[in-house]
Amino acid sequence: MDADAFVRWMIAEDVLQFGDFELKSGRRSPYFFNLGAIDNGAAFDRLGAAYAALATALPETPQVLFGPAYKGIPIAVAASVALARAHGVNVGVAFNRKEAKAHGEGGRLVGSAMEGRRVVVVDDTITDGAAKIEACEMIAAAGGSVTGVLIAMDRRERVAGGGTAVAHLEARLGVPVHSVARLEDVVRVLAADPDGLRRLETVLAYRDRYCAVD
Repeated sequence: MDADAFVRWMIAEDVLQFGDFELKSGRRSPYFFNLGAIDNGAAFDRLGAAYAALATALPETPQVLFGPAYKGIPIAVAASVALARAHGVNVGVAFNRKEAKAHGEGGRLVGSAMEGRRVVVVDDTITDGAAKIEACEMIAAAGGSVTGVLIAMDRRERVAGGGTAVAHLEARLGVPVHSVARLEDVVRVLAADPDGLRRLETVLAYRDRYCAVD
């Protein structure tokens, strides 16, 4: 689906919510993006297809999808299923535990081996990039090579030093960071919907204060 259709679907699924929210950064935002609201098979099927389309557009086909705990885990699984079914690409899936397991197989990493393989990180959005950097460090320690990061929503948040969180992460990792939709798509969808117009003013005010504007 295109970006506008994705945004409309995210609103319908109550993933994209409007109100007054405190972000991890401490900013007060008039909207919040919570992929944790996706909680059923049909929705994960559709979500996986969106991520699979992003993955196939990368310069190199991934060999493993890595989902940071916790929201990234079901995204990686859904995207891998969609890649296999719709694109004929069979990729591994790996993820981390928040805390290392002391019994059984032990360790923090679960799933596919990453040594010597191209690994793409999949997650919901990027606030400051810290969680993605931690994931990339774990992948590197396991011998994998990060070749991209895929997210659902680029909030276009500016960070210290100028530029956006996504741009800073791309520069730091040296790999592409792609999103299904961006803040500009949210603005366009709200502007085209009579019900969305009442939300648009606060979103635009937030964008003009905290976000990059193309």
